[in-house]
Amino acid sequence: MTPKQVGAYTDMSHKLMIQSSIDMEQFVRQDLALTLAIAMDLAAINGSGSSGQPTGVMQTSGIGSVAGGTNGLAPTYTHMVNLEKEVSKDNALLGSLGYLTNSDVVAKLKVTEKASSTAQFVWENGSNGMGSVNGYRAAVSNQVPSNLTKGSSSGVCSAIIFGNWRDLIIANWGTADVLVDPYTGSATGTVRVRMLMDTDINVRHAESFSSMQDALTA
Repeated sequence: MTPKQVGAYTDMSHKLMIQSSIDMEQFVRQDLALTLAIAMDLAAINGSGSSGQPTGVMQTSGIGSVAGGTNGLAPTYTHMVNLEKEVSKDNALLGSLGYLTNSDVVAKLKVTEKASSTAQFVWENGSNGMGSVNGYRAAVSNQVPSNLTKGSSSGVCSAIIFGNWRDLIIANWGTADVLVDPYTGSATGTVRVRMLMDTDINVRHAESFSSMQDALTA
């Protein structure tokens, strides 16, 4: 793993600072920290591994694969079980196991029965925004792509990931580097706050993850 830089900045106007009743610098720092966290989340899920990006789970060579069909397919309970099977057959079914997908897939799974006329649905509600699928925790993040292509299904396929999330390693070099710059926009009284982070993301064992990347939700 090698340091890769992610950064964000914003400008605070003179009027904002003189009219605000809260500590704007601290407010902006928290906002920028959230922005960096979202960027790191995206890289962890689907980072390309090129152009300065870390390699995300979906782009990691050797993870298990479950295919819906030639042109994609609506996800079913069988697909969820097969995602588990891909990890299990490599003797990697241990650790912090769970599913991750986007809101489109969650909505689809909530109305998809495990088997016909059972009134038991693939995605079962949990707590604190989490759910349960196939007996495992399930989480939602719209960083999981919903614009993938499979055959004639262009830009409409979603991804579903299953795995041991302890084997997704996020390494940081030091802490966030914050710079408050009152000079760049000094002519108008603007203050720029910039935050940088050196980080990298990698999958410790490719066998710990599997993905379905052609799930149709419409």
